[in-house]
Amino acid sequence: MSQHLAPTMTATQSPPVMEARRWLAAATLPEGLELLNVSQAAPVAPPPPPLRAAMIAAIEEDDGSHLYGPVLGLPELRETLANSMTGRYGGAVKDSQIAITSGCNQAFAAVMSTLAAPGDNVILPVPWYFNHQMWLQMTGVEPRALDTGPSLLPDPEAAAALIDARTRAIVLVSPNNPCGVEYPDALISAFRDLARARGLALIVDETYRDFDSRSGAPHSLLQDPDWDDTVISLYSFSKAYRLTGHRVGAIATSPARLAQVEKFLDTVQICAPQLGQRAALWGLKHLEDWLAGQRDEILARRTAMETAFQRLPGWELLGCGAYFGYARHRLGLPSDQLAERMVSEIGVLALPGTMFAPKGAPRGAEEMRFAFANIDETGIRELAERLGTYTPS
Repeated sequence: MSQHLAPTMTATQSPPVMEARRWLAAATLPEGLELLNVSQAAPVAPPPPPLRAAMIAAIEEDDGSHLYGPVLGLPELRETLANSMTGRYGGAVKDSQIAITSGCNQAFAAVMSTLAAPGDNVILPVPWYFNHQMWLQMTGVEPRALDTGPSLLPDPEAAAALIDARTRAIVLVSPNNPCGVEYPDALISAFRDLARARGLALIVDETYRDFDSRSGAPHSLLQDPDWDDTVISLYSFSKAYRLTGHRVGAIATSPARLAQVEKFLDTVQICAPQLGQRAALWGLKHLEDWLAGQRDEILARRTAMETAFQRLPGWELLGCGAYFGYARHRLGLPSDQLAERMVSEIGVLALPGTMFAPKGAPRGAEEMRFAFANIDETGIRELAERLGTYTPS
């Protein structure tokens, strides 16, 4: 029997992190070297003990932890997150503007399902977050590449030149994945103004906002009383509270759009995991000081990364922040070949720039992402030492 596969699905790249794991499974590490895994931007430690205790209590004492819940999320979590965002950003966010999703990737998919149909296009700055590009491609929506050049900052005027009658949205990620760059408020506001003037949505993925190096609000978008006519903010609790396996994300947008999001969520999963939602709620209420300490640790690792890459032969650090360092190499091999060789030759697992750019884009072959959040400062120095003495065989 022949297989019938959707062309949009078969044309979509394989999941990059899974591809990197296949390299690891096929490789033999250099003798005497432990693997430095800087491929995936996810905490490897479990939630802190007080949060785990609260989750155990919820399993044992809260029957709702095991049942279906409201499609748009636990009401108390929606309200608490809205209040938290209001306090952080100024302006006003209401619980009716919040939906809870099964992770931030689902938040993106749900929002895009309300915005774009096959044949439409969405503007993505390059280097892009690969799962954004993958979702668009597999649903028949064109990911329209907006190159960010050496600054890694997207240009609103260049974006304006890409807009046509089928453009539905512009997507920004700040702090950026894969580049680590924090977009200035003025730049994000300029994109909001462009999107509003052209009748588009501006989607701002803020998965890493808890690790932004700036004090105060990272942008002023939500201070606009009409913010939800244009702006859609996405968030993940996974990085903040180490809840990756429990899949809890969020959308902030208009109640009218959430009425459409509800259709998507009900069809795909009905509701986000109940235990994860209760864990996120407990974290919002009780872990502010702990999270501040986690932020300090990530910022210290960022500084260590910047220091380690200074004058590193063959490498130039283009961007650094949140969980990521993004670098250009001059080692004479395309980055996808280089990344695979590095596993067996120096025991480093990182993702090549080809996974964050359109196929054949020159910059993809020259760049690489290092997710440094899961190695300490000693590990960062070891990474730099291995890279600095490395010549591909």
